[in-house]
Amino acid sequence: MVDFRPTRRLIVRLSLAALFLVIAVQAYRLALLPALLAVVEPGEAAAGVLRRFGILAFALAGYAGYVRVVERRAVRELYAAPRAMLIAAAAGALLISLTTLPLFALDAYRVSEYRGLQGGLVRVASVILIAATLEELVYRGILFRLVEEAWGTVPALWLQAVIFGIGHLENVIDQATPLELAGTVLSCTLLGAFWALLFVWTRNIWVVGVNHAAWNFAIVLSGAPLSGLEEWRRIAPIASTVQGPDWLTGGLFGPEASVITLTVLSACLATLWHRTHEHRRRALAA
Repeated sequence: MVDFRPTRRLIVRLSLAALFLVIAVQAYRLALLPALLAVVEPGEAAAGVLRRFGILAFALAGYAGYVRVVERRAVRELYAAPRAMLIAAAAGALLISLTTLPLFALDAYRVSEYRGLQGGLVRVASVILIAATLEELVYRGILFRLVEEAWGTVPALWLQAVIFGIGHLENVIDQATPLELAGTVLSCTLLGAFWALLFVWTRNIWVVGVNHAAWNFAIVLSGAPLSGLEEWRRIAPIASTVQGPDWLTGGLFGPEASVITLTVLSACLATLWHRTHEHRRRALAA
């Protein structure tokens, strides 16, 4: 007889986690933020900072509230890990550089202008860090972790990865060819699986979040499209033009959908999976 209790429990917990998160974020956006803006009357830039960091803070608070109230445990995945975060950030920038540097060397991307550091880069970095952390909170902290608890690591890994991949189609769906759409889903699915395995290895949202953010920011610095988004290319330190075939450059989605990235990610997934498996085997043997 099939036991549906883990699935029922999963549905309930996913619903409660989403509820805690939505209530916390909306309470800030619709109540506290307008009150703060009315009292402080900041400029546009300061208001943007309050909005972005406030949403992140309240999303984290909502998640922590869910874990403490529903799961009744310490929120260990949100504990600070400065050393691991620094290593993860460096690794994220290095990994995507293993794609972008060969693309420039092969002349698939060509530098057309050197602009130097632009003032807007600090704001972009903060936006990317917040967005990456929120994505990790939702996809790895909630979706992956709860599905893993109910169904196991492998089903959770690929379920959340596929959802993560499909979710990024909106960035290019109006302009991309079928091949580019397929490349987008494949690339982001591998990325979702990679960050889930990194979470399995570290069990820390911050570590995975900064790895994700550093990966994204390194793409912005190269002057290439970030996940199909073009808006930040104008403030990159270098301007670049794309002139190679889509399978090499990644087409509209940018270097993340390049065959080089897919190869690098596949190798990283295999390595992380092996190390995670060995780590678990040693832990069970101890």
